[in-house]
Amino acid sequence: MKIDIGIKSADRKAIADGLSHFLADAYTLYLKTHSFHWNVTGPMFNSLHVMFETQYTEQWAALDEIAERIRAIGFPAPGSYGEFVKLTSIAEEPGREGEVPDWKEMVRQLVAGNEAVCRTARKVLATASQAGDEPTVDLLTQRLQAHEKAAWMLRSLLE
Repeated sequence: MKIDIGIKSADRKAIADGLSHFLADAYTLYLKTHSFHWNVTGPMFNSLHVMFETQYTEQWAALDEIAERIRAIGFPAPGSYGEFVKLTSIAEEPGREGEVPDWKEMVRQLVAGNEAVCRTARKVLATASQAGDEPTVDLLTQRLQAHEKAAWMLRSLLE
């Protein structure tokens, strides 16, 4: 059935493409945050274990909203590791297999990941705003607030 929600088909496609990249970044960050929750050690263990759990729990809930927005505007949401690897701007950090970074490096990587998610969100936000897609603008604004706050809190641990 044809979609007629007041946003041109080409604009919906551009927004869905941008949201797919955003979803890939958000999912990659979620996986990294959850992994670091499992693997953190050192003098900051308890604080970081709890902080990472709070962050990945919040991130997990947001993933569904992003994917459902892609569906609501008429496109399939990416949902495989292969798709996410192709779409994400967050690169795997170098390191030997089986090695876990120390807590400071974990925090540094999560700051960089949250900032990458913010940059991707801003690109899609501009596209959605130009197309008059207020629900996507609202979603991205909320996600920007969450990721900017997370980056700030994490960055504060390194200062």
